[in-house]
Amino acid sequence: MERLTGTVSRGVRAPIIRAGDDIAQIVTDSVLAAAKSENLEICDRDVVAVTEAVVARAQSNYATIDQIAADVKAKFPDGKIGLIFPILSRNRFAVCLRGIAKGLKKITLMFSYPSDEVGNHLVDLDKLDEAGVNPWTDVLTEAKWRELFGYVLHPFTGVDYIDYYRSVITEAGCECEIIFANDCRAILNYSKNVLNCDIHTRARTKRLLKAAGAEIVLGLDDILTAPVNGSGYNENYGLLGTNKSTEDTVKLFPRDCQPVVDTIAANLLKATGKHVEVMIYGDGAFKDPVGKIWELADPIVSPAYTAGLVGQPNELKLKYLADNDFADLKGEELKAAIADRIRHKDANLVGNMASQGTTPRRLTDLIGSLCDLTSGSGDKGTPIVWIHGYFDNMTIN
Repeated sequence: MERLTGTVSRGVRAPIIRAGDDIAQIVTDSVLAAAKSENLEICDRDVVAVTEAVVARAQSNYATIDQIAADVKAKFPDGKIGLIFPILSRNRFAVCLRGIAKGLKKITLMFSYPSDEVGNHLVDLDKLDEAGVNPWTDVLTEAKWRELFGYVLHPFTGVDYIDYYRSVITEAGCECEIIFANDCRAILNYSKNVLNCDIHTRARTKRLLKAAGAEIVLGLDDILTAPVNGSGYNENYGLLGTNKSTEDTVKLFPRDCQPVVDTIAANLLKATGKHVEVMIYGDGAFKDPVGKIWELADPIVSPAYTAGLVGQPNELKLKYLADNDFADLKGEELKAAIADRIRHKDANLVGNMASQGTTPRRLTDLIGSLCDLTSGSGDKGTPIVWIHGYFDNMTIN
């Protein structure tokens, strides 16, 4: 009988993960238990994905604000810095900021505007137009900002992040000055020592600052790249990808992830005889069209994955074939012609008009977005996602 379903994404419930747990075994056991309870078959090229949060929890990859402060103090011995391009997030950045401020004497905090890097708005873009402000060139003081735009609350959190971040800094015993600019080099009029907090543009920011005469230039990815006073760490991403754990503690992005996915894949092969692809995922790379937030505060979508998840989709656009190559066919004849074209498609369709409109993103980014939307970040209790049929096409029954 012809199969009438395609890709299926399932959230898999798991125990609450604690520090020191064997995450690979827990993921394996959870997927096998889910398959048994639902009378489902695990198949070759199914994908099992686990959120980075529980991997980091199992690794006990945490840091306190005191440990962050110690590293910042050692790396900026003068105690006065420009801190630029923070994202507006109580979960992602506020605790990190508290630790950074605790290790310093003065911070000149420079916000990008009208929004941060991931789309949280300080002010509506239309308001800039009304005020005659050019965001590409104009540098605004806090007083000028308030004169032009007043106090604007974030529509989702109800927080004025300008006041909030000021209070985080000053309550840590650090002096705070606030400006607004989008050219990273504007900060050099206030400090030659800079901590840039942007995520995906950080390499360019560092390059521009160094070329413009900055003395010390570090990013969040340079803080806690090694243990400090017993802290967790991430040698590749530092504080990037952190989440709030408590008011004084953050969970860092997981490290040493490849052995985790390889072990899960080996466990499932041993238990089922099936070659399952495995990945660890963080934020999905998608944008909310209403809230305008680009959901990618992690440095990458997937820090580790098995070899079968390397690359991009290689797919034909069915509507293109139906409207062009086989416009004179219909019904079963049309379906058979398209199926035959799929079976004999080139291994690389780059530049082929029949593939236009297919998504030119990496498999791990596409699947990571699907996983993030499936598991959510709230109370679903499904930090594992099991995807069936992702690599199928209409010729496979």
